[in-house]
Amino acid sequence: MVNRINDIAWQAHRGSVAAIIQVLNERLANSGVRTRAIFDDGVLQLLCEANTVDQLEKSNLVNQIQEILESIAPRNIRKVNINSRIVREQQLLWLDEITREPESQLLWSEEIILEQPNTFQQLIRDFQDRQAELGNSNLPKTQSSRPILINNNNPKNLDRRRLLFALSLCSFLLLIGWVGYNLLYRKFKQTTQKSTYPIAQASKPANSKQQKSQSQDLPKEDIFLEAVRIANQASAAGKVAKSSTQWLEIAANWQRASDLMSQVLPSHSRYKEAQIRTKLYQQYSQAAQQEAEKSKS
Repeated sequence: MVNRINDIAWQAHRGSVAAIIQVLNERLANSGVRTRAIFDDGVLQLLCEANTVDQLEKSNLVNQIQEILESIAPRNIRKVNINSRIVREQQLLWLDEITREPESQLLWSEEIILEQPNTFQQLIRDFQDRQAELGNSNLPKTQSSRPILINNNNPKNLDRRRLLFALSLCSFLLLIGWVGYNLLYRKFKQTTQKSTYPIAQASKPANSKQQKSQSQDLPKEDIFLEAVRIANQASAAGKVAKSSTQWLEIAANWQRASDLMSQVLPSHSRYKEAQIRTKLYQQYSQAAQQEAEKSKS
């Protein structure tokens, strides 16, 4: 079992800025880039320095840094602002310098957002970290370190560690079960909704709003023909209509046919005819409304 106190990658994952810098410098050593970093106002401010401009080529360096940081997955760090410049003398207040005069201090600056591991991956990693921590506490100590730890092999302490480990394991398993149940439940619910939705829709009569949305979904070249079809239906119904309700329905159909004709594009071969029919159908709709009023009396 590795002692996590000396594990730089683990410390970087826990959010240690010093460990993050060490990991970056080790992986960027071949490119000649050195880094410094400060965590400021929720953003990891990263300074990259090299001897030449070529070593600080933006797209390549940004991709490298983002890949390294996402492999580390540092906790509580999502935004990273990458700053670059030619190497210069050590400056303790380098962030103040580049903030005050970015144009004279920097070659370029780029902010990136780190992709976070999903909940399941994070739970697995946290559980592994916890196991490692518990394992470290049970490691045999060297002869020189034994006097420092008092009653390390006390049965009560061992029982407490075992109990803590068991509770952690149970909590982890319960959480995994809860996440799995929610994922399966959502999938089942979505499948059920998809299978029942067409039946529910078929049982509802189409209202005027639904008809309007359906007409908007028609291809533009079919709008003219659809308007003519509705107008023919209204004309046929007008020959046998008697009640006020029938005439109101006919008036609505003439109006719908008029609205469709008004949507015909100028590029349509029968555009001029559509403009004439728009006004004509509107007049027919008004006439049908008048017939409805007469039928009431």
